[in-house]
Amino acid sequence: MESGPAIFAGTAFALFGAALLVWTGARALHRAPVAYGVSPVAGLTFAASLGAAFVILGVWCFGRI
Repeated sequence: MESGPAIFAGTAFALFGAALLVWTGARALHRAPVAYGVSPVAGLTFAASLGAAFVILGVWCFGRI
């Protein structure tokens, strides 16, 4: 019974992190800004690190099952 919330949270975190990484990569390939009003390098670094953190958090949740 306790594995249900872990599966849901792991799926949500992993999907959001992967989508954020794909979106950030697409913006970087097209040389479009990731966030307006922010340095391109800082925005790319911040978004990519948060995407990776969410994927890692999702994997951690799946490991708790």
